[in-house]
Amino acid sequence: MPSEVVLTAESPRPTGSAAARRLRRAGKIPGVLYGHDTDPVALAVEGRDLRHALSGDAGLNALINLDVKGTKHLAMARYLQRDPVRGTVSHVDFLIVRRDEVISAEVPVHLVGEAEDVHRNDGLVEQQLFTLTVQAKPADIPHSIEVDVSRLTIGHTIRVADLALPAGATTDVDAEEPVVAGMASRLAAEVEAADEAAAEAVAEAVPEGEEAAAPAEGEAPAEAASEGGGSSESGGE
Repeated sequence: MPSEVVLTAESPRPTGSAAARRLRRAGKIPGVLYGHDTDPVALAVEGRDLRHALSGDAGLNALINLDVKGTKHLAMARYLQRDPVRGTVSHVDFLIVRRDEVISAEVPVHLVGEAEDVHRNDGLVEQQLFTLTVQAKPADIPHSIEVDVSRLTIGHTIRVADLALPAGATTDVDAEEPVVAGMASRLAAEVEAADEAAAEAVAEAVPEGEEAAAPAEGEAPAEAASEGGGSSESGGE
């Protein structure tokens, strides 16, 4: 479950693009605090402190005691804006939360265990869902959701309905949404597809209710015989 960290914010902060650039050059991240009918508060936090606060197991779901001019707000970092080139955080939105309210959060999905049957048959473990939206009280939001793939076999799919969510957490994601599947290798799939195509071609060439018959030993196929000339009667004329 999310652990709480303390983060000190500077407020008010100067606004505007030029002021934001000066803050970033000084190692600070401009941001805003809002929620629960409070007026948005423009603030700034130390970039190093923000990275530390969000580097734990809870990631963006970490509960933060945000100290703004001596007043502490329980908050979560709901949105990080990043520089498109360097990938560094350029702005952060903090949302005020309450311990007794249910909120939505994106939780990472981690695979655990070894899918021995899939690997033994040269298959692939294909993860299709990497985060799951859950609803829970802030303290009940899991750090991650673990999916055991040790019993996964080729052709088997683990779905959202199969996940074990911790107490106090629910999800509105479709229960049939696939999370991870055991897939045949591409080569095996191509061979299987070729075999199926060949079988369909044979079935289409043979009339329904009949079986394809091989020519008797020493006997030419019917088409070859007809191409070789006329019947014995026509030869006597």
